[in-house]
Amino acid sequence: MKIYKNYFLIIAAGCLWGTIGLFVKLLEQAGSSSEYTTFLRMFFAFLMLLVITIIKDGHGAFRTDRGTLISCILLGFVSMSLNNLFYAKAVSNLGMALAAALLYSAPIFTSIESKIFFKEHIGRNKIIAIAMSAAGCVLAATSGQFASVHLSLAGILFGLGAALAYSTQNIFGRLATNRTSPWVVSTYQFMFASIFTLIVGRPFSTVGNPLDPTILLYGVLFALIPTTIAYLLYFSGVRGITESSKVPVMAAMELVVATVLGIAVFDESFSPISIVGVGLILGSIALMSKNETKEE
Repeated sequence: MKIYKNYFLIIAAGCLWGTIGLFVKLLEQAGSSSEYTTFLRMFFAFLMLLVITIIKDGHGAFRTDRGTLISCILLGFVSMSLNNLFYAKAVSNLGMALAAALLYSAPIFTSIESKIFFKEHIGRNKIIAIAMSAAGCVLAATSGQFASVHLSLAGILFGLGAALAYSTQNIFGRLATNRTSPWVVSTYQFMFASIFTLIVGRPFSTVGNPLDPTILLYGVLFALIPTTIAYLLYFSGVRGITESSKVPVMAAMELVVATVLGIAVFDESFSPISIVGVGLILGSIALMSKNETKEE
């Protein structure tokens, strides 16, 4: 039963990540830029996690070995900052739908990385589940309207780059949480991500009033709900799963929640093809769960 608890934690994290688009739109309407929105998310999450970790475990919790610290740096720079940077470029070149679909090619990269680093077995059920998840994300994101999708080689490369960066989160996260707590890992991750975003994005020069109360309020909620809480759930779940290639498939619940919120809050269109896509995503998660149980 413990493995199902870990599955639930990762799926719950995916559901919270599904609210990211909601907060991005709210911040955009309030006058924030994409660079400043990203910085607020990283920085406020870092502050929240820093306070919580100190209260919970004390200052000594941050004393860790070099390997864990390196994993946390890679989580912040590659898995978080580069992922956000490449994804934003993909959205600007391809639009939200195709960029989201490309992002969820991540399980393919994770399977290859897990085979190389952890010698994980890639069986038939796993291949089918990954294929179902990828197809479901494409259908849910595009509604099957491929003719209307604007293609760009640069956009496709940025989208695949975002997926590759996103996939490393499972590898680095597993390495880091094997040695220390999810609280410490998440705090370090967002600290390094904040530094990188501040240097590269120069967020304060991209927004008219950085201290606007509405922007700051939405920024705090953005950092709390789909960031701090979501990543703590995610890293807690990752610690108990031995096959990293399963994780992105379960986290694909993000796209399901994002689709539902898009319909409910922003009156976005939803076609029968999108329903098929959502069904494939849910089916792939069920197949991954079944596969793990059999193997244990």
